[in-house]
Amino acid sequence: MFTGLISSLGVVEAITKGSEYAKLTIKDAKICGQISIGDSVSVNGTCLSVTAFDNQQFSVDVMVQTLKLTAIGSLGKGDLVNLELATKAGEPLGGHIVQGHVDCIGKVAEIKPAEKWLALTVTIPEEKMRYVVPQGSIAIDGVSLTVGEIDDEKNTITVWLIPQTLELTNLGKKSPADLVNIEVDILAKYVERLVNKKSAGDK
Repeated sequence: MFTGLISSLGVVEAITKGSEYAKLTIKDAKICGQISIGDSVSVNGTCLSVTAFDNQQFSVDVMVQTLKLTAIGSLGKGDLVNLELATKAGEPLGGHIVQGHVDCIGKVAEIKPAEKWLALTVTIPEEKMRYVVPQGSIAIDGVSLTVGEIDDEKNTITVWLIPQTLELTNLGKKSPADLVNIEVDILAKYVERLVNKKSAGDK
C-alpha cells in the first residue's frame, strides 16, 4: 500500500521490451539506498517489484497487461517518474490509501498557470467519472491529490498543484495530450459494491 506522497523523482535509464514483458531501469540513488530485491515500488502510480539494483539504479519487470492498462508503456528514456516506497506499518498516512493498481489512463487536457499554483485538467474515461467527487481524493501518476472541479459533460477533472507538488513530482512537467495513470479512491468502489449488493437483495 502507498499514500501518494512521492518519495523521489527518478529518471528512466532504459526500457527493454520483450514479447510478453518490458524491463524498466530507473536511476535514483535515494530509492536505491532503501530497497531490496522483491520490494514494491510505485512508479508513476503503478506498483512494481524490484528485480535488480545497485547504488545508483534499479530495475523492474512490467508485464504486457500492465503495459496495456497503464501509461507505463508510453515512457521513454530520460523521462521523469514519480517514485514511492510501500508504506510500512505504523507510518502516518499523509495522503490517502493508494494501492498502486491503476484504474485507467487519463490524458492531460489543459494546464493553466496561476499566481501560486497550476491548474491541471485531465480527461478520464466516462465510466470512471462516477468514482470522483469534488474535494475527494484521486491519484494522478501516483500523486495523492484533491479533486477541485469536475465536468461530467467533458469527462474531465481539475486539480490544483501547489509549488511543493510541482517541485517534488513530475506533474509540473506535463504537457497537453500526455498520458497519466489514474487511480480513483478505493473507498468509492467499496461503497458502490455494497450498494449494488444490497439493491440486488443479497444479505
